[in-house]
Amino acid sequence: MAATRIWIKNPLAVFTANDQSAAGGLVVENGTIVELLGAGQRPARPCQQSFDAREHVLLPGLINSHHHFYQTLTRAWAPVVNQPLFPWLKTLYPVWARLTPEKLALATKVALAELLLSGCSTAADHHYLFPGGLENAIDVQVEVVRELGMRAMLTRGSMSLGQADGGLPPQQTVQQGEVILADSQRLIQQYHERGAGAQVQIALAPCSPFSVTPQIMRASAELAEKLDVRLHTHLAETLDEEDFCLQRFGLRTVDYLDSVGWLGPRTWLAHGIHFNPEEIARLGAAGTGICHCPSSNMRLASGICPTVELQAAGAPIGLGVDGSASNDASNLILEARQALYLQRLRYGAEQITPALALGWASQGSAQLLGRSDIGELAVGKQADLGLFKLDELRFSGSHDPLSALLLCGADRADRMMIGGTWRVIDGQIEGLDLEQLIADHRQAARALIAG
Repeated sequence: MAATRIWIKNPLAVFTANDQSAAGGLVVENGTIVELLGAGQRPARPCQQSFDAREHVLLPGLINSHHHFYQTLTRAWAPVVNQPLFPWLKTLYPVWARLTPEKLALATKVALAELLLSGCSTAADHHYLFPGGLENAIDVQVEVVRELGMRAMLTRGSMSLGQADGGLPPQQTVQQGEVILADSQRLIQQYHERGAGAQVQIALAPCSPFSVTPQIMRASAELAEKLDVRLHTHLAETLDEEDFCLQRFGLRTVDYLDSVGWLGPRTWLAHGIHFNPEEIARLGAAGTGICHCPSSNMRLASGICPTVELQAAGAPIGLGVDGSASNDASNLILEARQALYLQRLRYGAEQITPALALGWASQGSAQLLGRSDIGELAVGKQADLGLFKLDELRFSGSHDPLSALLLCGADRADRMMIGGTWRVIDGQIEGLDLEQLIADHRQAARALIAG
């Protein structure tokens, strides 16, 4: 039986992330893009279905390259609203240590649903909390990803350096190295998919220099090399972290990264704010990627990532919303807007364009995750598409549709297609009772805080 061909026809505007033209839309077959059409052009062969996109701006499915799904349960919690990173973490760690599989499942579903509605088709989550009873946290997340039909890079995070040994996390949140490595290997063997169209992938992600030992960093790098998966961690987020590395290891952050075998193209880092010019050059030469998290960096007053210098040096740049306790949202199109504005403060309006910010949120993030099959609209790429309408009051009077997405604050996709299947139609996630999810999630959030 012949595969169904779908023509997404004549969009209002298109961002392909690769400078190709698709003014006439594109054709999807077997979950991939098989044609890009110029203005007035028709498909080479008949299509069984079509969607008239004349009122829609068409984007590649956006890619969130750093998140902490579980944090949707601790948004806007009063005791940490005005705290910087280290005290913020110390206050929240005991709360997060009370996570259960049921609460994690709800938190994950809320984060993914919010991302999906914001135009995101693929998300990387950095989960590093495995208190008693939550040993199968990543398994829980895999089920939710599959339920919503999204793609995910689920990272097996870890914390092995507790307060008793000079780290930040409380002892009930840390694990022994052999437990971490054994579970990492299990998850890769059980869930990691390879090749074009992969839905679930696994990466290894020791949390940060102040919460894991150098031994687990080195062992994770060796295991990632052996099993050919990616590496992820937080680095150079704050000056406090830099001071910690100097005092504990006698090294600045990039020197420390190099000393444990992480400085290379397999690695992508969250935040990457406090680098000097020599460190930027080393990161670029190594091909190590950086996920810029503007809202979180502003909320915690951590600083501004030097994106332009990093990208010029050769380091891929992507975008992440970071956790919902430091961003307080999981909205990737709004994160692209925030990146546009924050980076303009550093580099000026001429250099930081809407197209650059959208590129970080699509093709750039795909590079961080080691994927060449998503993040752009091109023949042979996965049919992951976001379609946005500009019919709300906020867009009235706007002239350039692509710029209007960010400058006028688009926050919700009208339609989302992932792998050729519609997952959002008319702003609603197919098959999801959103009201019930919100009610269950709110109850879980109150219970977590109450203890």
